[in-house]
Amino acid sequence: MRTSGLLMHITSLYTNFGIGDLGKAAYDFVDFLQMGKQSIWQILPINPTGFGDSPYQCFSTFAGNPLLICPDKMVDMGLLNKNDLHHNFNFPNNIVDYACVTQLKNNLFRRAYQAFVQCKNFASFNRANAHWLEGYAKFMAFKANDADEADYQKFLQYIFFKQFGELKSYAGGKGIKIMGDMPIFVAFDSADRWENPHLFQLDADGQPTAVAGVPPDYFSEDGQLWGNPLYNWKAHKADNYTWWVNRLKKALECFDIVRLDHFRGFESYWAIPNGASTAKEGKWMPGPGKAFFDAIKQKLGQIPLVAEDLGIITPAVEKLLIKTGLPGMRVLQFAFGGNAQNTHLPHNFTCNTVVYTGTHDNDTTAGWYAVADEKTCDHFRRYLNVNGENPAHDMMRAAFLSTAKMAMIPIQDLLALDKQHRMNTPGTTHGNWQFRLAQNQLHPNLAAQLQTLSQLSNRNC
Repeated sequence: MRTSGLLMHITSLYTNFGIGDLGKAAYDFVDFLQMGKQSIWQILPINPTGFGDSPYQCFSTFAGNPLLICPDKMVDMGLLNKNDLHHNFNFPNNIVDYACVTQLKNNLFRRAYQAFVQCKNFASFNRANAHWLEGYAKFMAFKANDADEADYQKFLQYIFFKQFGELKSYAGGKGIKIMGDMPIFVAFDSADRWENPHLFQLDADGQPTAVAGVPPDYFSEDGQLWGNPLYNWKAHKADNYTWWVNRLKKALECFDIVRLDHFRGFESYWAIPNGASTAKEGKWMPGPGKAFFDAIKQKLGQIPLVAEDLGIITPAVEKLLIKTGLPGMRVLQFAFGGNAQNTHLPHNFTCNTVVYTGTHDNDTTAGWYAVADEKTCDHFRRYLNVNGENPAHDMMRAAFLSTAKMAMIPIQDLLALDKQHRMNTPGTTHGNWQFRLAQNQLHPNLAAQLQTLSQLSNRNC
């Protein structure tokens, strides 16, 4: 079945609280997708963000991000009253000010916690999630240097997953699947590393012996020095990958489809000595390979995964992708300026592909075209038989009409927004993850445009 959808993180929705959340704006977006004959809403990781507000550097790979909790829905639960929601914060337009948002929401959540009366559902939630919740709550209490913090953190997780579950049920009822993102690595400053040091490459003092990243590539001439601790894959294998099984089980409670980030790291990963100044100093080390996926399949069966197979892809990585049978990704912004053998050109796609105009790590398509060299722009225009006046629309059309079984469009490209609205610039630590829609920016004409493309390309018709 040919499908399509939009890529937009929840934080990018417009609300009165300075950041998107699991409230009315999210439900309205589901309705917008249904109106546009789309069937997938792809989001970024929903875990509690740490360094740089990045959803790829989180305090836990199991927990939910409290900043996504909707205060309005807490009023419906009787934990807040409407007067509590009035505030004097003057949030900027089109971006998320995380410091202000955190201050406002923390105040509201502390007030709501005072009104919270523990119930059977809360107790059931704690029992069902004890394998990660207890450690996460203790970790956050340790960071806050407050022993009483643990119960408050459990409260936030209960509210988060209650709200997320309600949104997922609503989306399912409208025929919309949620595709979530699972980063391959975890943050050093995380409950995962804190609770399970034996699963990571750490020295006797608990410090990483080597850290994650990638060598020089399209995004950075020095490579990307992510700094995440690397896995001790022998320890994971000895435990039959139980930690990963539990992680994927939790993800599948939240998502209908899981995008597995940095798939090539399962074949081999770039290990950078701890303390290195750039990622150039790293070397390739063998990953767990097919044995990992076999163990997951044995425990969980055939699960809906998408492999993010971008970056430096070798024949060994391609072979692993074929063996797993997972759909890979193609990005149209990578397609132009070279030769006809470029795997990102639509005529080279296999059906088992998810095509994007760009990802959260790319510039917007309008921004990409504005700075691309003339050779690339000329190739783009000739290949798509367009004049280049609206490159975002041209690329959307190419994605929808391609043979890829799934076509995903970043919300910025649907809106034809310029480079000021990109989500992330890899290799940088400031000014990322802030993009936010303006109020009432998603109007019916855009939904009609999506519906036309879906009907034209036989996606969800």
